[in-house]
Amino acid sequence: MTGFSRRGACPALSAPMSTGDGLLVRLNPLAGEIAPNVLIGLCESAARHGNGIVEVTARGSIQIRGLTSESACLLAEEVDALGIAVRTGVPVDIGPLAGMDPAEVADPKPVAAAIRTAIAEVDLGTRLGPKVSVVVDGRGQIGLGNIIGDVRLVAKDAELWRLSVAGDESSARLVGEFDPDAACAATLDILRAIAALGRQGRARDLGPEIIRAVVEAYETSRSFTPPSVLPDISPTGRKIGSSAGSADHAASSMGGGGDGSLISPFAGEMSGRTEGGGKDRYPTDSRTEHSAATDSSAIGILPLKGTQIALGIALPFGSIEASTLSSFCQAATAAGATGIRPAPGRTLLVMGLDRFAAATLTATAKSLGLVTSPADPRIRIAACPGAPACASGMIAARDVAAEIAHEIGESLDPTLSLHVSGCAKGCAHPGPATLTIVGDEKGAVFVVGGTAKGLPAAYTAGYEAARGMGRLTKLLAQERKSDENAAACLARLGAKRLAQALAQE
Repeated sequence: MTGFSRRGACPALSAPMSTGDGLLVRLNPLAGEIAPNVLIGLCESAARHGNGIVEVTARGSIQIRGLTSESACLLAEEVDALGIAVRTGVPVDIGPLAGMDPAEVADPKPVAAAIRTAIAEVDLGTRLGPKVSVVVDGRGQIGLGNIIGDVRLVAKDAELWRLSVAGDESSARLVGEFDPDAACAATLDILRAIAALGRQGRARDLGPEIIRAVVEAYETSRSFTPPSVLPDISPTGRKIGSSAGSADHAASSMGGGGDGSLISPFAGEMSGRTEGGGKDRYPTDSRTEHSAATDSSAIGILPLKGTQIALGIALPFGSIEASTLSSFCQAATAAGATGIRPAPGRTLLVMGLDRFAAATLTATAKSLGLVTSPADPRIRIAACPGAPACASGMIAARDVAAEIAHEIGESLDPTLSLHVSGCAKGCAHPGPATLTIVGDEKGAVFVVGGTAKGLPAAYTAGYEAARGMGRLTKLLAQERKSDENAAACLARLGAKRLAQALAQE
């Protein structure tokens, strides 16, 4: 155990992170899959050494909370005794069904493996910050569009990968299209450039001339070496004190232009801002709104190559009692499951079932309170533990979220993503949501189109948060135009109208 990691770092098993409810560790099975009986053992360990809660994150990591410095060491020893090899180093994320998904445009495993090998060969992992990551998306049934990566590779077809930097599917800036070998090499070049910035560096901090150099290196077969000192970049993407044409030239050399085939780079996003950008905004793109929710495509029966299937089950708000998860694993074993895979969107994929067994296990999961339907309103709500589990929590975030899901149910606007946060840290969903409910000293704050740190549009008492959300839901149903989504409607109504709706009895 190497000591506690700072907030914002990745709380790996060897470096637990201090939170409001004790230490937190996060682990990713190296094999991608855990046998049901082994997962039961992990649940028992979580109950012995933590607060008895097991979580699956939006990226598909297993998370155990409520640990102490002593119990975190004991947990690590028991994970090792269970034979769970965990991933270390720079995360290179692929879909949980990679290589067995008939819907994939291309198998991402060879490209991801080549990137991991290249990172290890030049020892980049020790020079990159703990949050730097790569996403390799073969475009299968379970989308990775909501996962943020410093470098994103998305299969265009079997021979070409689209490389972009600094964001998720809707926000990352496109660099170009590369064959598999060149995509790996370009990814390594970008990671080297990030490493040159120091341990705090991220892809969003790279200037447009760096990305342009990567493109030119592969256009002319020249090698690429990042400069040791990067120029300052203004919020317009232009060099401070230089000619005004640099950003335009970068877009031109990268193929950007009026046809929109490539995104012109970097305006307002390359000046060292924190994750999520600077100012909060009203998201009007449905892809941005969806980012707060579970990917419903991972719920239910998923066909695999041949006659095999996987069964996707989601955890409510990504959290479950260890004893409940143990009961589910016992039922999965009885149904013939061979393995369980944590997956993006706070889900678990059960492998090795036939369709009859999958139907039986689905019924059991529903009785245990797990999410078994893509229509379940809980998949569109992100919520942290909140009070009293977390010392930082001002409201019981998951209780509020559960009450909203129960009371509003199917009338919750399907285009609305909702984040309920116990405090302004916004741990459950750092990015913008259509609507965020935040606990503070005044009660519950409603933030429109921003993060938990955003400017409040309205307030209500903490115990009134769920009822207030009900009133806003009715207002949306009355006022939303046929050609606008929930985010656009809330932005149009404005803070005053929202405050009036919350004040109504």
